[in-house]
This record gives sequence, C-alpha cells and structure tokens, in this order.
Amino acid sequence: MWDFLTFISPYAISFTIPLLITSLGGLICERSGVVNIGLEGLMVIGSFASALTIVKLFPIIGTSAIYIGLVVAIVAGMIFSLLHAFASINLNANQVISGTAINMIAGSLTLYFARYITGSGNIQIISGLRRFDVPFLHKIPIIGKLFFTQTYSTTWLVVLLLLCSAYLIYKTPFGLRIRACGEHPHAADAAGINVKLIRYIGVLFSGAFAGLGGAIILVTYSGEFTGSVAGLGFLALAALIFGQWKPLGILGATFFFGFASTLANVSQIVPALARIPGLLLKAFPYVLTLIALVFFSKTTQAPRAAGEPFDPGKS
Repeated sequence: MWDFLTFISPYAISFTIPLLITSLGGLICERSGVVNIGLEGLMVIGSFASALTIVKLFPIIGTSAIYIGLVVAIVAGMIFSLLHAFASINLNANQVISGTAINMIAGSLTLYFARYITGSGNIQIISGLRRFDVPFLHKIPIIGKLFFTQTYSTTWLVVLLLLCSAYLIYKTPFGLRIRACGEHPHAADAAGINVKLIRYIGVLFSGAFAGLGGAIILVTYSGEFTGSVAGLGFLALAALIFGQWKPLGILGATFFFGFASTLANVSQIVPALARIPGLLLKAFPYVLTLIALVFFSKTTQAPRAAGEPFDPGKS
C-alpha cells in the first residue's frame, strides 16, 4: 500500500494543480457576485495561447519559452474573460448563458486557428516542464516521498497563489470589498464601493487563473493542445461548490477529485484494479462528483448575490 501511494501521489498532485488554480479563480469571481461557468472555455484559451507561444519561441529561446507561455496564457485568459464581464456586468445578461457562450466560442475559435496553423487542429509542444525533487524536503520521512518528490515548479506557484488568495479574501480591505459585493452589493454601493469595478476584477481573476490552469495541463502531463481540457473546467466548478467557496475547502475537494481521476488512469497497471472494467473506473471521478454535489446541495452556502445582476437604482 505504501509503495502504491508513493507511486500515485506525484500524478495525483499533477492532476490536482490545474483544478485547484481554476477553482480559485472561480472562487474570487463568485465571491464578487459573478457566476462564471465559462472556466472550461477559459482553460482552453490558456492552453491554446501557451501552446502557440511555446511552439513559436522554443526554437529561439529554449525552455524560457515555457514560462513565457504561462504568462501569455494568463493574459489571454484575462482578455477573453472580459467578454463574460461585459455581458454579465454591463449588459446584465444571464450569467449562465454568457458562460456557456464563452465555452462554445473558446472551443470552436481555438480549433479553427489550430487547424489553420497546423492543419490538424492539434498543437504539440516540443518540451514541457521537468519534474524535480524539492531539496532537503524530499528526505522528510513519510511526507517527503508523498509531496516533495517528482514535483513541477508550477505546483509550488499554485500553492503560493492559494495562500495569497486566502490572505487576500479574508485579511485585506480589498478582500472585504469582494465579499461585500458578492453578499450585499447594494450595501457595498451605499458604502462607496464601486461594485461593477470589483466584479470586473473578480472576473479577470477567474480568467487569469483558468488560463494558467489550461497552460499547466499543457506543460506538465498533456504536452499537446487538442481543443479540449476534458471537462476539467466543470470539475473545477464542482470542486468550488464541494469546497463551500472557501480556499482550504477547495484544496481538499480538488485533491479528492485529482486522486480519484489518477486512480482511474493507473488502474490498468495495478493488479487489484485491473479486474474492474476500465469504463467504470473512468467514470468513477465524475460519479463521485455527482454524489458529492447531491450530498452537499442542502448545506452549500454560496455568496447571496452570486449570479444576480447589479442595478444601482434598485435596493
């Protein structure tokens, strides 16, 4: 059992990280009062932008292109998320429909450009990030082999962003404004807070983090843009609900989903799991997601004004 856990742990963490960063973006967005189900599409945009950047720059500057690709993915996600922000905040459009449109546009648009560029619709990068053992920490008994071996640099970047996000939301005046706009926007407006601006910033956070999540998939375990992120954007939304819109809750939920998905992926090389039909194991993480959402549906505490358009003239 111990050997199995040490074997599967690096892969589970690799799968968890893009889910975690995307869920954090959704957290900040919904805390500000805007529901963003377009996370899937924003991840696709980030994956496409980073793949194109890495393919074009890698022959010139080498591995530095990978990190530039991550930055480009963040910027591309932010720019594309402005479509959702404008529709939801300025036009008071239905946020679910707007997010669905983002998903549809992102998938079709990136595939069109990918086919125009490569002729196949796929963009394969030359090289991704390399795994490494964290110096000194990987020698710690038990947890060293579980959490500090065979890691990516993006893992620790996302952990840092998790801590910064938790501090931002709960320990800063700006975080208080974000929560106020998601709970009582009219009271926040009466206190002099620019609700629309705060919500724009929240949506931009979701675009940046989801774009980064899509790029992390590309440069860690995928290595190729295919026009899809296999529903991970929706899984990130499920983790957001499962985690009760709290950073630490989201961390636990995404690791739970990441471990379940990894278990399904390695089932064929584990004798005890090889006897279970592969289709059943592939569906396992999504079945668990549905069960978790049903189980926690009555106890969820979403921001009160999430999904509701803000009209300063009404109270």
